[in-house]
Amino acid sequence: MQITFLGHAGFRIEIEGAVLLIDPWLDRSPIFPEDRRDEAIDGATHILITHGHGDHAASTLSIAKEKGIPIVAIHELATFWGKEDGIETLGFGKGGTVDLNGAKVTMVNASHSSSFDYLGGDRPLCAGSETGFMIAGEGHVIYLSGDTDIMADMEWMGDLHKPDIGILCAGGHYTMDMARAAYAANRYFDFKTVIPCHYKTFPILAQSADELIAALPNVNVIEPELLKPITI
Repeated sequence: MQITFLGHAGFRIEIEGAVLLIDPWLDRSPIFPEDRRDEAIDGATHILITHGHGDHAASTLSIAKEKGIPIVAIHELATFWGKEDGIETLGFGKGGTVDLNGAKVTMVNASHSSSFDYLGGDRPLCAGSETGFMIAGEGHVIYLSGDTDIMADMEWMGDLHKPDIGILCAGGHYTMDMARAAYAANRYFDFKTVIPCHYKTFPILAQSADELIAALPNVNVIEPELLKPITI
């Protein structure tokens, strides 16, 4: 399995027979190098979107059209893109599981919001509901939190799915900060590996994961480097 950071909250996960692009914000990103776009999306089989905000979904349609691959997202968001843009989509709901080339992806709850704020204007269009994912394959389960705060739901999510890898938003202001992400990891999960995201991108977000690392002494906390694969 390889997990590659695409900047902000975006990842490329190569697992089983799938190459999953998670919330890939590549176009007009303040940190993603445009000349490495082809490398990031090469061989992608699916695009998974946690919610509609532009820092997660702004590149979704262009990649889907270019690569001819489906967008996997909550039903309302997938249906909208399918009807309005003629894109192949796979919509499902929280608690549902889909098989993506051998990787089993279950949609779980998140606590945030979801809208098409990247379309401009002062009236964002509702984009269904915010989500996270449990991604199982190759003997591992990844909890991809999406944008969220701590939730009591994390207790049963950790107990039922038993993820050993956590990809956790931790930048603060819009989501959990480092301290809250550490609290959630310690209380609800038994992670062997934690990869923080949704930080450093803007000045308003946390610029370091030191607080998270210090709070999880028995966990391998990996600060992801742009386009550098993490092999697990």
